[in-house]
Amino acid sequence: MKQTLTLIMLFIMSWSISSQVIFEEYQSRQLNSKRQLKIKLPDNYDPESELKHPVIVVFDGEYLFGPVNGQVSFQTYFDEMPESIIVGVYQGKERFYDSFYDEVSGLPFESGQRFYNFVAQELIPYIDANYNTSKFKVAVGHNIMGNFINAFLFHDTPIFQAYINLSPDFQGKMNDNVATRLEWLEDDIFYYMATSDKDIKRIKEKIQTTNQQLNALDNQKLTYYYDELKGDSHYQLVTGALSKAMDRIFELYKPLDEKELREKVLPYEGTLDDYIVDRYERIDDLFGIFKPISEEELQQLVIIAEERKDLESVYKIGKLANKLNPNSSFGTYHMALYAEKLGKTKKAVKLYESALTLEDMSHIDREFILSHVEDLKIAEDDTEVEDDEN
Repeated sequence: MKQTLTLIMLFIMSWSISSQVIFEEYQSRQLNSKRQLKIKLPDNYDPESELKHPVIVVFDGEYLFGPVNGQVSFQTYFDEMPESIIVGVYQGKERFYDSFYDEVSGLPFESGQRFYNFVAQELIPYIDANYNTSKFKVAVGHNIMGNFINAFLFHDTPIFQAYINLSPDFQGKMNDNVATRLEWLEDDIFYYMATSDKDIKRIKEKIQTTNQQLNALDNQKLTYYYDELKGDSHYQLVTGALSKAMDRIFELYKPLDEKELREKVLPYEGTLDDYIVDRYERIDDLFGIFKPISEEELQQLVIIAEERKDLESVYKIGKLANKLNPNSSFGTYHMALYAEKLGKTKKAVKLYESALTLEDMSHIDREFILSHVEDLKIAEDDTEVEDDEN
């Protein structure tokens, strides 16, 4: 009986996973042939929702789709990155022609240019038209397709905003062209590149040279990451590099952590409400998705503000909290705390009493606020008596 239940559960799980993946056949005018697409939608994807999702285009979908899908599923489960739409492009025997390049520039040429046009003029518009996509697009390429994806950088407005180069086999002067292009970028671009100590020697050496070129660039629009893994072959490095790439590209999306609090929030010049608002506006601008500021993050900011002895930030975080969630007592409580620390006892009592009429906070209950209000009233009465005697 137990074995039967286990088999049923495995069947349900496998059905659930497969039901979230769509296989499509796209008739391309650019290629004059059909192309197989494998599309993975977020688990809770709703075509009627206004929620938008980044798109991750995976070249060599036959073998790269699985590792990318696994990494995205893992990181979205822990809210480390936004729920994304993954599009795997099957290439098979056409891979040689898809990646065909000019021997001097390394850029797509002839059949490679036609495949480039297919992606830029057909595939991306098709995905945007049929699914809830945000403006943030990620290209993932390995080996010769790692060389190919860099061609999209040279569009006036790059089609992809993030490039994951897994041991890219740079051809011709592609690496020099990439360095020149990234130096003069006017759009925000995330660029990730990885190799390993056991990578193919010819590929590894050119990647290392390219890394030196990119490290020398000074462009605020470029966010560049590089990894040289240890002990992995040209193919084994894919899994580890993907994990690091996704983690870094979507670093801004993650909730505030101790590292950011210490390195960026604590020394921030200005009130901390501005910091968090700017942070989330940047998430919206970069990824094209709205993510609400959590009460937990506001509490983290209050702790830092108190450490900075920054009463103005405590007050403004309270005002921001009230704007974000007027029904929560969080904002009013911290505005009361600000008034109390300034010695405005009557105002503090009034605000604390207002907080009691709102929804409880997770970390401070009504009993605590009530006892605090009583203590303030007693202190205020004692002060008035002393004043009378004087």
